[in-house]
Amino acid sequence: MERAQDSSRGAEPARDSAPELQRSVAQLLQRLSRPEARPGIVGNGALADLGALLEATECDALFGAGSEPPRAVSELLGQLAKALEKWAAPPGEEASAARGLADVAERAAAVGELMLQLLGRVEAAPARAAGLRPLAAPVYVFAATHRLQQPWSSPRSRCVAEEVLSALLRVAKCGSVAGFLCGESDDETGRFAAVMGLLRPHLSKESWKNNPAVRHVFSWTLQQVTRPWLSQHLERVLPPSLLISDDYQTENKVLGVQCLHHIVINVPAADLLQYNRAQVLYHALLNHLYMPEHHLIQAVLLCLLDLFPVLEKAVHWKGGGACVTTHCHEVLQLILTHMEPEHRLLLRRTYARNLPAFVKKLEILTVRHLKRLERVIIGYLEVYDGPEDEARLKILETLKLVVQYTWPRISCRLVVLLKALLKLICDVARDMSLTPDSTKNALLQEATDCLILLDHCSQGQVKSLLARIVLSCEDSMVVSCVRKVQAASAGAPCSGT
Repeated sequence: MERAQDSSRGAEPARDSAPELQRSVAQLLQRLSRPEARPGIVGNGALADLGALLEATECDALFGAGSEPPRAVSELLGQLAKALEKWAAPPGEEASAARGLADVAERAAAVGELMLQLLGRVEAAPARAAGLRPLAAPVYVFAATHRLQQPWSSPRSRCVAEEVLSALLRVAKCGSVAGFLCGESDDETGRFAAVMGLLRPHLSKESWKNNPAVRHVFSWTLQQVTRPWLSQHLERVLPPSLLISDDYQTENKVLGVQCLHHIVINVPAADLLQYNRAQVLYHALLNHLYMPEHHLIQAVLLCLLDLFPVLEKAVHWKGGGACVTTHCHEVLQLILTHMEPEHRLLLRRTYARNLPAFVKKLEILTVRHLKRLERVIIGYLEVYDGPEDEARLKILETLKLVVQYTWPRISCRLVVLLKALLKLICDVARDMSLTPDSTKNALLQEATDCLILLDHCSQGQVKSLLARIVLSCEDSMVVSCVRKVQAASAGAPCSGT
């Protein structure tokens, strides 16, 4: 190693020191690749020697004095960057459970300092673009692995990783990570394909759990690539997303579904429909709705709502316009089936939060689900949902939409819905819990709006039924709500509700 440093210090022309430099880098690469180098003294010594070598070597020796660096040295430095990234990566699940992740952050900080040093050399070289080419993907993967708060990171390693990412963008002359991955202009090729080429071997069914960081790096990288660039990489990103979403751990399921959702909203419908991809996505997502995990249900429902238009286009193109909302009907039926007996508050809130979007989607076709919707609405209005009362507020929003879209079918359900709303108003008026006044006021206002809509679509029947309450009720909140209903215009047309 001393001989390599001496030859570097005495670098007269770059071509004289290049062979010696290649030998030195090759030796360091071999040392880092040994099994005993991670995480031991051998690896730490190799890092120290590499730092000394970079410090002592002129830029011309590394990257040449012309517009293109020596190919052999360039490829060797690319292999070295890959070895450094791999050396700093967290171990697999079994290894991490046995050994812990305490030493990973320390290794990452040391590797980050070396990468900053290497990027500084690239920035000062005449052949900056060519010198960066073999280094860009492994340096990016390293930075993406260690920049976020994870069990294998520390404040120092995260700070160094952020510095590495900033330096990489500066050397690449990119204003953002998206520009780095996709290209800053239409005629510029981004580095997403190179990054995925580095990640792809670790995203197979057999290997993706050997490195706990790879799924997070893939997910974060995918989120940076949007329309119109993502469609050309669909074959690279769809299989890993489906693989991660199909894991037994809820955390990975949610991460995979979020990746699928990003694909759905950033890839044209024609590409998703090709090779029946959209149907594959639909059935993969539908299976997750049987899992009682509220985070997963939330992610799946949001993704499905954006997938429905894609599936509808397929039906429309086939000439089946009458069945265009079949998938939405199927999902809503399943949701209502799960909602009715559900007693866990987090799941109730999740279902109720997304129910208005399905009613808006189906509009008048919601009548197909009216019987079950009625039972769900009445059941959910009876149950207190905590200080924020999110579930009941969302159910009231759903009821307003149902009345607006299906008003001709509401008159036969008028008495049942009226009783449920009046009971809610009385419960809120008598509520002495820690529920904030803002939440109580919102509940009362939403319930009053529902009563007004019911009155409009029943030609004033609600006013007649509420007339006696003003005379007999002593609660000012209840009377105030009733008076608002009475004051509402009785001449509003039914079609305007």
